[in-house]
Amino acid sequence: QVQLVESGGGLVQAGGSLRLSCVASGRAFSRYAIGWFRQAPGKERERVASISWDGGSTYYVDSVKGRFTIARDNAKNTVYLQMNSLKPEDTAVYYCAAAGIVYSIYVTPTSVASWGQGTQVTVSS
Repeated sequence: QVQLVESGGGLVQAGGSLRLSCVASGRAFSRYAIGWFRQAPGKERERVASISWDGGSTYYVDSVKGRFTIARDNAKNTVYLQMNSLKPEDTAVYYCAAAGIVYSIYVTPTSVASWGQGTQVTVSS
């Protein structure tokens, strides 16, 4: 079982940037796809971005394409989410998640095996 710890959330004005980090410990981190999800008050949790075990494939939800970038550094057991041009509608608790299958390409809501505790991102208008 992999343990995930997020950091980097905070309060930022619209148009600003934040970089979230997800540090993993436990089973072989580099063998698993990692994803970022978010949940706003009163809304369902949605997948924001995902990166394959080797970093070669990425996925973004349409609403963040061109603004967010997911990357991983397997030597540091860390996945990053660089968020630029933030909008008030990006306000949510952001969670990182690990897939349960080795050498997976994407993390989907049904394939998550481990969740982090979440980090709050608040974008003011």
